[in-house]
Amino acid sequence: MPDVRILDVRDADGFARIPPCADPGFDHRSCDYWEDPDRGSKAARRSWWDRSAAASATTTPSKAPPANPFAPASSGPSFNPFAPAGSRPTFNPFGDSDDAGPVDNPFAPRREARPVIGADQPRKLQLLGRGLAVFGTYAKVLELDELPAAYVQFGPLSAYPRAQRLRDLYPQLPATPLPAVITCIATTAEARRRGHAGRLVGAVCDDLAGRGFAAVEAYPERGAHPDATSAATPEFWESCGFAIAVDDERFPVLRREL
Repeated sequence: MPDVRILDVRDADGFARIPPCADPGFDHRSCDYWEDPDRGSKAARRSWWDRSAAASATTTPSKAPPANPFAPASSGPSFNPFAPAGSRPTFNPFGDSDDAGPVDNPFAPRREARPVIGADQPRKLQLLGRGLAVFGTYAKVLELDELPAAYVQFGPLSAYPRAQRLRDLYPQLPATPLPAVITCIATTAEARRRGHAGRLVGAVCDDLAGRGFAAVEAYPERGAHPDATSAATPEFWESCGFAIAVDDERFPVLRREL
């Protein structure tokens, strides 16, 4: 019996556990298909997550512009002895120091540190981390014996403009409350047909219910090759407790009440 573990993708360590796609032309680690409705792509772009690849792609180092001896100092505006006295800022002995930062107030309540994704992290990780401080994680990974086997991406509808655009095509869908969405679900070829994807979807649904969502939707594509889509099939979603909300020929909407 393999050891199964489901973890949240909320930092670089979790991001490193995302399994590669079965089709090498696609990659969850560089996919912005659902986040960018106009130019989003599922394509494998190694430079998005591999720093060594990004460094090798840079062929010509940028040069700093030549110094201008006649330009004013960059440290701030020069003192103007002819300016009226009222136009110059007055020193405030009780104000915050620009160098030291705001003065600590021992009586103010301490704010709990919120998780953030640094600007130096992979682009996809930054997308997945946009809601950490408010919503929580946008992705989970299922591991078998400490090896990544399945991946799921989800979140509020507002996080995925392409899903919102697709949903707008069907005015018969409930307008309120807006659902959460599962945009991607994928299993490695070695771990398929063993129920792991369904188990991961179940964990996401439990998570979303705990966050206060009343429903979750998925937008599969009928007739797509299993390795060419990460939205699965309508039949898969029905096996996970979803029902067909819109029975479109190509892009049906599957919905599960939480």
